[in-house]
Amino acid sequence: MAKHWYPVIDYLACTECGTCVDFCSHSVYNKAKAPSPVVMQPGNCIDRCHGCGNKCPAGAISYVGDDTGWTPPNGECSAKKSVDCCRGGACEEDSSKAVLVEYLYLDLNTCDRCIGADAVMEEVLGSIAPALEAAGYTMRLQKVQIATKELAEHYRFLASPTIRVNGQDICGPVAENTCGCCGEISGTDVTCRTFAYKGQAYEVPPKAMLAEGILRAVLGMVQPVCDCGEYSLPENLKNFFEGKAVKTGCCPEGTCG
Repeated sequence: MAKHWYPVIDYLACTECGTCVDFCSHSVYNKAKAPSPVVMQPGNCIDRCHGCGNKCPAGAISYVGDDTGWTPPNGECSAKKSVDCCRGGACEEDSSKAVLVEYLYLDLNTCDRCIGADAVMEEVLGSIAPALEAAGYTMRLQKVQIATKELAEHYRFLASPTIRVNGQDICGPVAENTCGCCGEISGTDVTCRTFAYKGQAYEVPPKAMLAEGILRAVLGMVQPVCDCGEYSLPENLKNFFEGKAVKTGCCPEGTCG
């Protein structure tokens, strides 16, 4: 099993045929969400396995950590759409008009704010993506469940949920309050993100806030912020992962490191 190898779905290209979910025998995907391919256990993915990507008829699957030169048999440029590749600007497309929207979250099964933010983001992208694509932009949407502290460190994850456009967090400074849903998942006190918009705080971001944030990032109306400095896993997230591990029985109480 792999810690830094797992599939990432381009949800704007995905046709939700369910082929990848049916193919994978390692419980990487959440079968309860089928035919939508929701990666539930990324750590279960077999290192260097391209099985689901080879089966995908839309070429909507890429892999974090893929340096093999693999090319999907279907789709247009999906092999070059992995997170590492696209952030590096190696895709054979106009990089100035390539838009990667990343949705990073802790849970899409029970967490009300993760589920709510996901629904709002889908609705907003459904409204603005056609106009941006008509203007020549290439839109991609990738959702990543931050299921382990290793993934949190890989993505330099600060709070759940997080929405990034071309690597930039569009939701402003991180503020949090108590999240009962994630507290139930981990058996610990957990805080999750709140969203400030026009003087009010929301647990689910308003549509107008996300639409403005995405458009400002795409059109270059915000100054990019470098996140290449030292990263430290927030204590809140460390407690969440350790509590979840204890509650699910993957390690004895108090021994998770």
